[in-house]
Amino acid sequence: MGRAYQNRKDSMAKTANAKTRVYSKYGREIYVCAKAGGADPEGNLSLRGLLDRAKKDQVPAHVIEKALDKAQGGGGEEFSPARYEGFGPGNCMVIVDCLTDNPNRTFGDVRQCFTKTKCKIGTPGSVSHMFDHCAILSFTGDDEDSVLEALMTADVDVTDIEHEEGKITVFAPNTEYAKARQALIEAFGEIDFEMDEIQFLPQTSTQVEGDDIIMFEKFLDMLNDLDDVQNVYHNAEA
Repeated sequence: MGRAYQNRKDSMAKTANAKTRVYSKYGREIYVCAKAGGADPEGNLSLRGLLDRAKKDQVPAHVIEKALDKAQGGGGEEFSPARYEGFGPGNCMVIVDCLTDNPNRTFGDVRQCFTKTKCKIGTPGSVSHMFDHCAILSFTGDDEDSVLEALMTADVDVTDIEHEEGKITVFAPNTEYAKARQALIEAFGEIDFEMDEIQFLPQTSTQVEGDDIIMFEKFLDMLNDLDDVQNVYHNAEA
């Protein structure tokens, strides 16, 4: 599972190469997270993790502050999550996570990305059952047993723990994210997380070859050019 998350991380880095789009996506996600759970990161652990990731990705402070101020001000856009699933080039499986203030527009835009690259958008659940929806927390460390003990003491449902090359990676169900993160911080102090996200990890991979590789890159570029798209997950391997 550890290698799968690295693949996912690498692919996401490729598809989020425009800084302005990265800032926009973070701004929207921070706004939604703060509006739902409060703008104080001490009381909203999901927001705290999101802000830490934003800072690591060098999102400017004014972008973060604007999103937080907007969430506290009341009114504003009403964004809701939308998830689309389907089959990409080479019949790989794809999940597209969005935040939208207009679901009809977003669905039309995402569907166009599928159709223009000869892909097939599916129904909800058509491919997500082949992915694990995981919280992933990775940091420098060697004592796997003490990490497991801290998580078990906090009653965190741990899926897996890996120790490789001086890094410990914790996998837990997506619903355990805030609880697992808080348990680690309480046990070991402030941690510089190398990976601190909720992702869909594929249970299997699909080899994409030949012309499908070019079409796949085009498909990802089209999706990530959409303002409403937050993350794209897939099981493609070139």
